[in-house]
Amino acid sequence: MKRARKAKAGQEAPFYHISSVAEMYGIHPQTLRLYEREGLLKPSRSEGNTRLYSAEDLKRLEIILNLIRDLGVNLAGVEVILNMRAKIERIEAEVNELLDFVQREFFQGKEEEFEARKRALVSIRPAGVVRVGDGDE
Repeated sequence: MKRARKAKAGQEAPFYHISSVAEMYGIHPQTLRLYEREGLLKPSRSEGNTRLYSAEDLKRLEIILNLIRDLGVNLAGVEVILNMRAKIERIEAEVNELLDFVQREFFQGKEEEFEARKRALVSIRPAGVVRVGDGDE
């Protein structure tokens, strides 16, 4: 199996040639070229313009093949699903940023109090409003 490494300094991740990827997944190299033409895959290129597939490209290819082979989705459907997945990932990242911001703002200046609650044997909820009778009862 042919494996290539990108020539840039500092990069250690392996890259795979199109023939290796095709053999690994039992598909024709022309199928990989089709997926690239359709915009489903975007392998990097070597200085000699050879397609180089990264581990992330292989994960994406596995998703594509799962959708096509196991679920019977056509290429247009695969594109829609991949775009939706990308949007969901962006939204999740934005929500996580927002939660981090809210958490930082909420905990700011109260770190000791919250640490003490984490170490407590019995969880104590923050005090709420307690209704006290008038004495008429």
